[in-house]
Amino acid sequence: MFKRSFRSTDRVDKSARAKKSHVVRDPQKLSKLQQSLEETLPVKRSLTSPIVTLMVGSEGRLFAAHEEVLCQSPFFERICRDQFLDAQNKRISLSDEEPEIFSAILEYLYKGDYYPRLLHNKRRNSWELEDAVRSPDPSDPNSTRGGRGAVEATMYVPSVGQYLLRDTVVYCAAGRFGLEELKNLSLRKQGLQSGIDVGTILRSAQYAYDNTPDTDSRLRAHYLALIIRCRKTFKRSGTMQQEMEKGGKLFFDLFVAMCNHLDDVVDMSNARTPKTI
Repeated sequence: MFKRSFRSTDRVDKSARAKKSHVVRDPQKLSKLQQSLEETLPVKRSLTSPIVTLMVGSEGRLFAAHEEVLCQSPFFERICRDQFLDAQNKRISLSDEEPEIFSAILEYLYKGDYYPRLLHNKRRNSWELEDAVRSPDPSDPNSTRGGRGAVEATMYVPSVGQYLLRDTVVYCAAGRFGLEELKNLSLRKQGLQSGIDVGTILRSAQYAYDNTPDTDSRLRAHYLALIIRCRKTFKRSGTMQQEMEKGGKLFFDLFVAMCNHLDDVVDMSNARTPKTI
């Protein structure tokens, strides 16, 4: 989960978006594109399936991927099976998806991970994020050790008009594409982030509730547990007060979770206290 210290402002700038371009169906260029895609695989192998062009987002940003790679996702496998796609001009439109997030989805389908990668630190015997900048220990400002670090924690989501936790948005997209292992990976990565301000956490939690079904409780439970564990920080937050006044299912679930937590504390206390007659 997140560290108990939070910073007041977002520190991650929005990365530059690629300009819209037009696809030229040149066989020579397609051959070069296929070669470059194959070289991105962790173990180089020959991919013989056709290349599919994907138009993502409201601006129709273009991506290209092998059909057999896309079909690792039940979502794309169903599209390729049920819809007739011209072998020379295979196109899929995903106007409601975010290009930056779809780029992470595509990277995962090819490599089994997305940036920043999850790396195992053998010396510490712990997991950490690639290129993470370690945050200071709040109990010792002069210490260079401290938290597990944060890297590219947030991203700007145009459909929401806010900065949200990137791994939360990836998790929700993975759910739409039927990628359960990617959901597990993104949730694990989010647990390694630190230094996230209260406002970003609450906005991301609300996004999680808006973009996951009621049957998928893992990401929601992650946020509820975080708020309960760091309740003193959230209690002092004016943002928390404003969001609670707006209401929503998030805060009813939070109330139930806190009641359950309090019941557990009381039960543990009663178990340790000798009963008297």
